[in-house]
Amino acid sequence: MKFKDIIFTETNIPKGIQALIQFGEYELSIIRNEMSYGGPLLYEIAVYQGDNQVELPGITEEGDTVKGWLNESNIEGLMTKMFTITQEEPINLVDTIQPGKVIWRFHNSDMH
Repeated sequence: MKFKDIIFTETNIPKGIQALIQFGEYELSIIRNEMSYGGPLLYEIAVYQGDNQVELPGITEEGDTVKGWLNESNIEGLMTKMFTITQEEPINLVDTIQPGKVIWRFHNSDMH
């Protein structure tokens, strides 16, 4: 998956954008807003397994579940690593949202 293939949804609080990409049992949350690590110009990611934000070697650093200050190329590289780790094709979860189902993931960074 290329960065251009990611489907972002606008968020109101905080104002910005978010995407959620599934790789098998993991979900990669990608956000950009005025409070994320990277501010309104760069991206922040977190990895979820079920409802839990988790460390994933090669994606996040040991002892940290959030990674910030990422550009579009960094995001593509992380998605390639997620595919390599999981051997699962990425799925834009916004494509599968059922009416009334909320998918928002809030990263455990200073902004939350």
